[in-house]
Amino acid sequence: MDLYCLPYDEDYPVVCMDEKPYQLLDEILLPIPMKAGRPKLVDYEYKRMGTCSIFVFTEPLKGKVYANARERRTAIDYAHEIKELLTIHYPKAKKVSLVQDNLNTHVAASLYKAFPAKEARTLLKRLEFHYTPKHGSWLNIAEISISLLASQCINRRIPNISNLNREIDAWCGSKNSNLIPVNWQFTTVDARIKLKKLYPVV
Repeated sequence: MDLYCLPYDEDYPVVCMDEKPYQLLDEILLPIPMKAGRPKLVDYEYKRMGTCSIFVFTEPLKGKVYANARERRTAIDYAHEIKELLTIHYPKAKKVSLVQDNLNTHVAASLYKAFPAKEARTLLKRLEFHYTPKHGSWLNIAEISISLLASQCINRRIPNISNLNREIDAWCGSKNSNLIPVNWQFTTVDARIKLKKLYPVV
């Protein structure tokens, strides 16, 4: 929470990351397009096309959001997403503070699994991990972006990852063309009052 209160610094951006499982679905019967006075008609039957994982990154102080769907969420997938974050989205940043949950793949070792040691070390020098508390993933601002993505973009049947990523890219493009910073209001002072039982008695 103290991290969220820091002033914006483009050399040291704060980025929140989380993952969302997503089920790919296809139509069995083609929907009937809407007409004047009649909504689009969609049959209740569908075909399961597998699952995937959507990696979502958001920079709360700028309002930027990046997301990408992958077939799995292994350590290798995580490492490649981190590399893209640092080399594509923040190539000039000296160090990125990454807020994430305690998933077992969200560790430095994942980068060493995916890349040669020298490359992994170079990437990690520009990365600082910040973990949300156990059962406290709601403190991760990326959850807000995931909720918006789910309600505004992917709350329908999408049959494959390529189509899903096209939709996600369009949604991110729309969000990033009209940046709205996150107005995070839950502070450390609030936590010490509302979550008093979680703090040690001194």
